[in-house]
Amino acid sequence: MTAQPSELPLAAAFPAADREQWQRLVEGVLRKSGATDVTGAAAEDALATTLQDGIRVRPLYTAEDLAQDRPGEQPADGGFPGFPPFVRAGRAEGTAVSGWDVRQRHADPDPRRVNEAVLADLENGVTSLWLAVGDGGVPVEGLAKALDGVYLDLAGVVLDAGDRFAEAAEELLRLFAEQGVVLSDAAGGLGADPVGLLARTGDDSKLRGQLATAAGLAARCAAGAPRLRALAVDALPYHEAGGSAAEELGCSLATGVTYLRELTTAGLDIDAACGQLEFRYAATADQFLTIAKLRAARRLWARVAEVCGASAAAAAQRQHAVTSPVMMSRRDPWVNMLRTTVAGLSAGVGGADAVTVLPFDAALGLPDAFARRIARNTQSVLLEESHLSKVIDPAGGSWYVERLTDELARAGWAWFQEIERAGGHLAALRSGMIAGRLAATWEKRSRDLAHRREPVTGVSEFPNLAEAPVHRDPAPAGPRGGLPRVRRDEAFEALRARSDAYLANTGARPKAFLAALGPVSAHTARLAFAANLFQAGGIETVHEGAPVDAESVAGAFARSGARIACLCSSDAVYGEQAAAVAAALKEAGALRVHLAGRPGDREEEYLRAGVDGFVFAGCDAVEVLTSALDVMEVA
Repeated sequence: MTAQPSELPLAAAFPAADREQWQRLVEGVLRKSGATDVTGAAAEDALATTLQDGIRVRPLYTAEDLAQDRPGEQPADGGFPGFPPFVRAGRAEGTAVSGWDVRQRHADPDPRRVNEAVLADLENGVTSLWLAVGDGGVPVEGLAKALDGVYLDLAGVVLDAGDRFAEAAEELLRLFAEQGVVLSDAAGGLGADPVGLLARTGDDSKLRGQLATAAGLAARCAAGAPRLRALAVDALPYHEAGGSAAEELGCSLATGVTYLRELTTAGLDIDAACGQLEFRYAATADQFLTIAKLRAARRLWARVAEVCGASAAAAAQRQHAVTSPVMMSRRDPWVNMLRTTVAGLSAGVGGADAVTVLPFDAALGLPDAFARRIARNTQSVLLEESHLSKVIDPAGGSWYVERLTDELARAGWAWFQEIERAGGHLAALRSGMIAGRLAATWEKRSRDLAHRREPVTGVSEFPNLAEAPVHRDPAPAGPRGGLPRVRRDEAFEALRARSDAYLANTGARPKAFLAALGPVSAHTARLAFAANLFQAGGIETVHEGAPVDAESVAGAFARSGARIACLCSSDAVYGEQAAAVAAALKEAGALRVHLAGRPGDREEEYLRAGVDGFVFAGCDAVEVLTSALDVMEVA
């Protein structure tokens, strides 16, 4: 008789292992890298990574980690989908029945082009539209043209109209009536977000009237249009200002509470007020962080709603996830397809009700038809081929995801409490408290980006200087004057722009000569490192096919046409040749000489010989490249 797979004692065939045994194996690996005195828990900690908000990500998680560092306290139970605290899903069925809402954004100011684009989207997998209206997109008076041919009883429409939200809402409601759409069947959102507008513009001169108008729209929707939400709680302004995941969560909670106070003061009961809010979050290429953030957001809002007296049925947060504008690069924009794919996957797995994948060229201006097609097809693949929506909360139960969800929730709640203690979200915006906190977070992250501890593929790592530039028609600027809008690529983009200007003025890019010393086995690794580094600043790298030495380097440097140089080899070869080669390069006219690698105890010797600086993993790449361009532009 053949044993069934379930009867095979596979685990019993192996000896039991514990965490201490695994840590000893880690110690062995670390010893090979030179860390001979790291043992036990310290060895495990050496492999840990620190995220923003002070969250420490460990290399291994077990069931015990869920309550670690909090003796006697267990993280909140995720419960079941559709039940408080809604960590696992806001609805009992999650997105398993019909998938999440595929929502495409359009910000073209031309109603005719918008109409062509939205019809193509709706015919090819998009299920709802997110329209920028007013100064940031199609004119309010052009909304009818933009939606010509769209069946408004089938496709949801979500507006983003800035300070013209009232006019845009009235126009959309008029179009519903014109098409004979019963308001109870209308889906989407009117997009009123006075608090988000304050964050974007810094102008609160009309805020009181805008809040009253938004409350009036909410009352109308609550009375006759249950599938139409009047207000958006948009966390993107805080994400785009450089905020962390926990800061995004805390700001969204504080905004939501502000709206609950306004709506209940205007006469809505708490359940109706909760039903008028849709929360918008950024989805980044950090897969697990995005999943955990969306799960934590539902848990936190459920707690807010509970404290405010809402029923369990009204406490579920409605979520719209948008792939992060901050992560999008302008150089090598094709890589954005990969970023948005991971972000879209994370949003779906994290349980977002609606997902917007921004086209890969969105950072360059108005997306073209190809980019919009790729954006919507990305979601089609995730839904129809990868079947991501068929399992509710597929990350649930992962010790890492559960722990990360818990830590993010606690950090987000702590920031929310700080805002409330400062007088609430409006007061914290007006005082500059929120702006200051976000600026400090972005400053620290900018240092990580400059040092390439947070790499940007195609920009700070593996750039392609030969790529043809991608051009798009300019997009409307949208509201300005409040919180800044940052991008991960901005420091390196500025360097590349300087390189482009140098090319336009001289007919060639700035060049760096890479002096390969010693055999191929000695110089290859650092040669590749230096080439990658300098090209990230738009500096073309040149090197001879054969190694150079103190006698041949001057001729090789002259033939290269470069003005600066970088020595590339092993520490052993440096000890034999670096000083002489650096002196020869300076004699040959090199304006600046770098050495790839840390100098160790020979720094003074190399500096005396003519080395001006050292480049290595973790150095300030932006500072190195800026100084290199400064030297070449002046010469």
